[in-house]
Amino acid sequence: MRRISRRSVLKTGAAAAALSALPRLAPAQGTETETHGLSSFGDLKYGPDFKHFDFVNPAAPKGGTLAVQIKQTIGNQNFDTFNTLNIFVLKGDGAAGMSLTFDSLMTASGERIGVLGDEPDAVYGLAARSVRVSEDKLTYRFLLRPEARFHDGSRLTARDAAFSLNILKTKGHPLFSQLLTQMASAEAESDEILRVQLTPQRSRDLHLVIAGLPILSERYWQGRDFEASTLEAPLGSGPYKVSHFEQGRFIEFERVPDYWGKDLPVNVGQNNFDRIRYEYFRDRTVAFEAFKNGTLSYNEEYTSRIWSTGYDFPAIREGRVKKEEISSDAPATIQGWYFNTRREAFKDPRIREAIGLVFDFEWTNANIMFGLFKRTTSFFENSDMKAVGKPSPEELALLEPFRSKLPASVYGEPVTPPVSDGSGQDRRLLRRADELLREAGCRREGGALKLPNGQPFRIEFLDFQPSLQPHTQPFQANLKRLGIDAFSRIVDAAQYRARMDAYDFDMASRNLSGSPTPGDSLRVIYGSESGKRPGSQNIAGIDDPVVDALIETLGNAKTRQELNTACRALDRVLRSGHYWVPMWYRASEWLAYWDQFSRPETKPRFSSGAPWTWWYDAEKAKRIGRG
Repeated sequence: MRRISRRSVLKTGAAAAALSALPRLAPAQGTETETHGLSSFGDLKYGPDFKHFDFVNPAAPKGGTLAVQIKQTIGNQNFDTFNTLNIFVLKGDGAAGMSLTFDSLMTASGERIGVLGDEPDAVYGLAARSVRVSEDKLTYRFLLRPEARFHDGSRLTARDAAFSLNILKTKGHPLFSQLLTQMASAEAESDEILRVQLTPQRSRDLHLVIAGLPILSERYWQGRDFEASTLEAPLGSGPYKVSHFEQGRFIEFERVPDYWGKDLPVNVGQNNFDRIRYEYFRDRTVAFEAFKNGTLSYNEEYTSRIWSTGYDFPAIREGRVKKEEISSDAPATIQGWYFNTRREAFKDPRIREAIGLVFDFEWTNANIMFGLFKRTTSFFENSDMKAVGKPSPEELALLEPFRSKLPASVYGEPVTPPVSDGSGQDRRLLRRADELLREAGCRREGGALKLPNGQPFRIEFLDFQPSLQPHTQPFQANLKRLGIDAFSRIVDAAQYRARMDAYDFDMASRNLSGSPTPGDSLRVIYGSESGKRPGSQNIAGIDDPVVDALIETLGNAKTRQELNTACRALDRVLRSGHYWVPMWYRASEWLAYWDQFSRPETKPRFSSGAPWTWWYDAEKAKRIGRG
């Protein structure tokens, strides 16, 4: 499964007009107001004098090693290997964990590593102690802490923050640069005041994006090529720094004992491990064996077969390894096989719909996944943002101006994958798929299906691991029954990323983490301009002005109800486009770990908090022979 970490940057929206309210603010000079935190709709759980987040143990001891495998990526990171320590540009395969080494202006719990806390979008002061906001919410003055330091002892100033925002906008990976298009300027008024000016077309949550981006050292990058790959760790200021690594095999980080921000409320009870080590494996079976033998100390499981049958080994039976399922209120991850609609074969939505009809989820879930999953039907699955039933009057108000540009299905029940008879080759669905293909101009010659242009219909499913093959092959078998030459191409991780960045694929799977407060992230994933840039997250190549307009609308929602309404309208439009073949989801996390950790009594609302709010328990480790 593919997981794209979005907590730091993928939580925004787009457009002008109505901007979100801020929380109750203390008076500041002129027409500015000052606040210790920011959120999308002005709601902050924690006051200006809070001591720590509720779901941490402020007395958690420090020590031990956490050894994990990379399971989420951001920027140019790769699941299988790395050849650069610069994760903020398009070039190279970035190393896991590098976000641990950088601070940001503001943060939410777990922001560096993709963990959601107990608020959907709030951030609080880190390098910036507070922020002053203009009345029109186009100017933000971040007040930096004078004690903030980089790892070499040099001061972290507003000049570094301005440099970071500007270079990420002009030279950063598309994931970052596209989110900053509505930032007009970033400049230091002094060492302690960063002034950020937004355009009148600013998105609702752009201020949250800016607050959460990494702060780089301007002095360090002088004379260095920011866009180049490098195996020299860039100077950071975060709670960890690179200790040692072996390219493509592992990278280890050590906790900075004199980390300048260790006692800040946003850090108390966190960053508890002395060392965090990421191990790389090109094969999931080998990775699982590494967990079983103790090379990895923690594992989040995604494979139902292994979860159901693989956790029966001596350490489990002896109680030295624990296994548990933890539910959360987070929106489901959005996983599916995406069509590359830039290719002629997939431009007609009838062809895309036909292909989706012959994936038999019911058979796959029962025979391959032990009945543990639910079918994904929505781009906002397991949330109030999912479209259900016929459009509400509020949804219709958003959709009506586009009636001439949208299929009639948008205005009825939302498009939903069919329920098969569970046979693996439902003849009713195969017949309907064949009808759609013929309506689109495809025709059979012998046993082969030809596209309307006369070319044989071939579909290459691109991947870098074989783990999805048991699910994909029955799907491909049904496509072959339609006369389509469907097959898989498994390439190495570096080639896979290069081909995906260049959109050199027919179909590929991707799994994106759902956001409680979507905004500009959707412009990056589904927006027209994004899909025209190499390396973007819009792998489907969605190019629809209606989608763009609805993303603008939801990005400027003034209330959560308005956001939910806009997301439901967008969901209907995206689902009617048949841009993907949706897969499956579960509203919980499957965790396994060596019993050498302890955890807080309270977990975050939107995640398990594992393992980033946990700590190494020396007594437990001793009892299981790992102390």
